[in-house]
This record gives sequence, C-alpha cells and structure tokens, in this order.
Amino acid sequence: MDPKPPSQSKVVMPQRMFPQDTNPAGSVFGGVILKYIDLAGSAAAMRHARKAVVTVSIDRIDFIRPAYVGELVIFNACVNYVGKTSIEVGVRVEAENLLTGELRRTASAYVTFVAMDENRNPAPVPPLLLETDEEKRRAREAVERRKMRLAERQREKDSQHR
Repeated sequence: MDPKPPSQSKVVMPQRMFPQDTNPAGSVFGGVILKYIDLAGSAAAMRHARKAVVTVSIDRIDFIRPAYVGELVIFNACVNYVGKTSIEVGVRVEAENLLTGELRRTASAYVTFVAMDENRNPAPVPPLLLETDEEKRRAREAVERRKMRLAERQREKDSQHR
C-alpha cells in the first residue's frame, strides 16, 4: 500500500445547531458534539483506509467553550497517526456565529478507529506520509498517546487476573 498524507483524508464538516441539539440555556449538549466528532473522525479514517472503520476509543475530549443554538459548528478532522490496522484522528471543533462572523474554538478530541475488512476483521491500512513539521509533531504526540493507551490496557488486564 502506498503511503498517504493527512491532507488526502482531511474532513471539514459544518453542522448548524438547532433547538433540539441544545439544553434549556441554549448551549449545545456535549453528546451532540461527541456524535459529530465521531462522524467527522470516522469519515477522515475511512478516507485514509478506504475501508469501513469502527471507533475503538476516544482518548480525550476537551470542551473549551459552549456552542449555541443557531451557530454553525465546524468539525475539522485530520489523521494524526496510523498503525497496522488503527488510525488516530484529531478533531478540532469551532463554532461560528453566522450573524457576526465570530469564530471560536469550542472543543477538541482524539479518536482511534480500526479498519475492517468485508468479514468485519481488522484490516491493514496504508502508512501515513508526513510532509509538514505540524504533521510530524502531531504524529509524535499521537505515538505518546498510543503508548499510554496500551499501558492502561495492560494494567486493566493485569488487574483482572488477580
């Protein structure tokens, strides 16, 4: 498989927020934001793998500022790291006030997906071609997050066998 740069799988997914997406105070529910993070992230992972993917973990979600009813919330998803069958995608969330043009960061997350073959077994994915310093930095940070995830899984396994 030929390596692919993150630019080939990047996803920019705008979504307008309506009253059914919000709490009584008019701010968007965190679960709604998570849903769209997963959708945008999976689209980026599928673009990279050109295979179906399943979500295996959300490493971290940071809600920085609220998004409000009527705003355009933009989900920017980019592949950070690729393993043998797994793909980590970073998703940056911004809200735009359509009346004023104000744009502000509202959330960010790291989501890991595994590519699946036709029989729903993990499938190999193309390597990641890192072209820019920013892509290299994001990949280094993703490797560290992966090490922490694997160490945590091992601790969980060890504690189950006691």
